[in-house]
Parts: sequence; C-alpha cells; structure tokens
Amino acid sequence: MLKIIEKTKIWFTMSLIIMLIGAGFMIYRGGLNLGLDFKGGTQVDIKMPKDFNKGDVDTIVKKYAEDAVTNTVSETVDGSANEVQIEIKSKSLDSTKVSDMFKELSEKYSLKQDALVSHDEIGPSIGNELTSSAIKALAVAVVAMLIYIAIRFEFKFGIAAIIALFHDILITLSIYAIFNIPVNSPFIAAILTIIGYSINDTIVIFDRIRENQRSMRRNTPIEIADHSLTQTFTRSLNTTLTTLLTTTAVNIFVPSVREFAFPLVVGMACGAYSSIFIASPVWVMLKNRTSK
Repeated sequence: MLKIIEKTKIWFTMSLIIMLIGAGFMIYRGGLNLGLDFKGGTQVDIKMPKDFNKGDVDTIVKKYAEDAVTNTVSETVDGSANEVQIEIKSKSLDSTKVSDMFKELSEKYSLKQDALVSHDEIGPSIGNELTSSAIKALAVAVVAMLIYIAIRFEFKFGIAAIIALFHDILITLSIYAIFNIPVNSPFIAAILTIIGYSINDTIVIFDRIRENQRSMRRNTPIEIADHSLTQTFTRSLNTTLTTLLTTTAVNIFVPSVREFAFPLVVGMACGAYSSIFIASPVWVMLKNRTSK
C-alpha cells in the first residue's frame, strides 16, 4: 500500500517552494507578463516563405520592438504549400515601425505587398471587464462545487477540493511568472477548464474514500486515505498521461492554439498532483482535527 499521507509535509513543501519562487518573480517584475489583450498593443500577420530563418526574422523584428514576440501560426489561409504565416505581437510597435519592419523583411525575403496579411492596433479589450467576469465565474464555480460536494459527500471533502483547486491556479500562475510567459485571454479560458478537470479527478478519489470509510470504520483516516489512493492511483495516472499526451501534442504541432494548450498542460499536471498529494492529505488533516 502506498504511504502518501505520511509524507504530507514533503508534498506541501514542494508546492510551497514553487509558489514562493513564482511570487518572488512577480514582485521582481512588478506582476505577471500581461499580454496584448490586457494592455493593448499591435498585432501583425505576415506571409513568409516556408524556408525562412526565424532567427533572422527575430533579429529584424527586435530592431523595431524589443518586446516583440514572433510565432509561426500556421500555413496560410489559402493553403499555399510554400508559405507560412507568422504573427508578431508587441506593445511598442506603431504604424511607422511596422512599415519599416515589413520593408526590411520584404527586401530580405522578396515578399509581395499582399504578404502583409493584417496590421491591427489592439486596445486593452479585456482589461478590468474580463478580469472581473473571470473572477465572478470562478467564484460561482467554486461555490457551486462546494455545495455539490458538501451534499454528495461531506463538507470536509468540499473544503479539501477547493484548496486543491486554488493550489492548481497558484502553481499555474507561478509557472507563468517564473518563465515570464504572456498572459492573454486564452489563459482565462484554460484556467476555467483546468478547474473542471481537476475537480473531476478529485471527486473520483473522494468517492473511493467515502466507500472505504464504511468498510474500514476501525481504521484511522490516514489508513483509509492511503488505501483509497492506492486503489485509484493507477487510474488517475493513466487518465492524466493520456490527456497530457494529447494536449502536449496539440501544444507542439498546432501553434495557433498554443496560448490555450500550454496552460492546459501545466494545469492538468497540477490537477493530477493536487488530487492525490494535496486534496487527500487536507481531508485527513480536517478529519483528524474534527476527531480531536
């Protein structure tokens, strides 16, 4: 039988270290790296030859905007096999700089005038409104899940599940802070998706704990939790690996949805970890405190 609950301090310490490192980077950098959706800026889409050198393009782009991020989005919309479309995002590009940058790229790669697919000035379209809506959605989801779990199981299970959810969110935010990854609107959608995925895995484990409480009444909460985790560990691991492999493949091979897929990869891994190593130990702590 796995001895997971006995090593609770190790699991909590690992998560706390990541959160503290993330908090340190946030303080050092003055917060998260908010993308164009939150702060506004410029987005330019350009058709490039399929054999272009991304390093050379980055060098040219950085001359006009040091904060620019260049991504290869996909093959062109018209399906041309010899062209790909790149996306350039920056908070400091203006029309003059875009014109000069496109001219230099055109001279280097012999681009046609219609290679400049789009040039959009993006205002802070999301800003406070989307942030407020996301927080409200998160609050409603948390309250609804707490009520459901409290009715279906018991209130201690609900508290443990909510703590695990906040753990997943904080770890994901910490990863973004550590690696200075831009936070855009797909990130908000990914966070809400992660919550649903994580709570599903947690409920499966809690359901087994509830069943074992009836047949193991003479055992301690630690023994019940360890036995339940041993029974569900393989199932949780296989489910997580299957989902992670699929999402990771999407993140690697479909660049156009990478801003949504990457936080999913991080969040799903955190969700599987928290369901086993955070939610269950928290339930044991609450159970022991009630007994005392």
